[in-house]
Amino acid sequence: MHTLYPAIEPFRTHRLAVDARHTVHIEECGNPDAVPVVFLHGGPGAGIVPDYRRYFHPERWHVVLFDQRGAGQSTPFADLVDNTTAHLVADIEAIREELGIERWVVFGGSWGSTLALAYAEAHPERVLGLVLRGIFLARDEELRWFNEVDGGARHIFPERWARYRDFIPEAERGDMIAAYWKRLDGDDEDVRLAAAKAWSAYEGGSTTLVHDPDAPGDFDEPHKAVSLARLEAHYFRHRMFLEPNQLLRDAHRLARIPTTIVHGRYDIICPVSTALDLAAAMPHAALHIVLAGHSAADPAIVDQLVGATDLLAERYC
Repeated sequence: MHTLYPAIEPFRTHRLAVDARHTVHIEECGNPDAVPVVFLHGGPGAGIVPDYRRYFHPERWHVVLFDQRGAGQSTPFADLVDNTTAHLVADIEAIREELGIERWVVFGGSWGSTLALAYAEAHPERVLGLVLRGIFLARDEELRWFNEVDGGARHIFPERWARYRDFIPEAERGDMIAAYWKRLDGDDEDVRLAAAKAWSAYEGGSTTLVHDPDAPGDFDEPHKAVSLARLEAHYFRHRMFLEPNQLLRDAHRLARIPTTIVHGRYDIICPVSTALDLAAAMPHAALHIVLAGHSAADPAIVDQLVGATDLLAERYC
């Protein structure tokens, strides 16, 4: 099996003012003369972490990573003004132009797969290839599956679901996203933080195939919990600022782009049926359904993602 490449440090870290309000944090890693690839993190709001650099052979890839608006080290922190999918797509183009890159591979998982598709459908001429993991197409049924009381995820992770549900009074549980949003956008700082922790603990603890219902989640740290919860609730309540079924409708624009889709068979956050729907709309794509959950760190997903980047490096070297 493929494993992650050894840890590396950026050869350049910088900041780009993408408008009068927002400045994004950017890292460049690997070989500046090699094939360029942009890494799109999940959430929205999760930010980048050092292990994301390790899916790419450091001599064969010029890896560009950035914290999306409101996330990680980008500023203003957890800010929602002018923070939509269209703004993020424009930011990706601004970064490409700033770095003088003509075309690049786009790599994204979970929300990152959503953003990768939105970007590639808007700018297919700029995309050398797509590597997509944990597909999320931003449809109502996907949001309800994981976040609402009539969704299916509550039956699979009932302990975590109960803690997420019980934070909201029973009278408001008919729309959990709206109920959380009211608290995440309220004036009481203590309530905002408590809501962010409850939201993030549910999601962050539901990612892996091997599951401990009481273990801390991926987003347990308060700073990350706040950006994740606020930005996700903001995007979710606006249906990711996409038209209904937009990503599948416009998938024909990607027909000439080499694409790999990797999805865990037991992904509870983004059910595997979503990956099958995307593959049906992109019959040229290579689809790999593996014994894993949602996490990009599950070994079977690492194997496929690193294998996909190795193949693309061979193609373009």
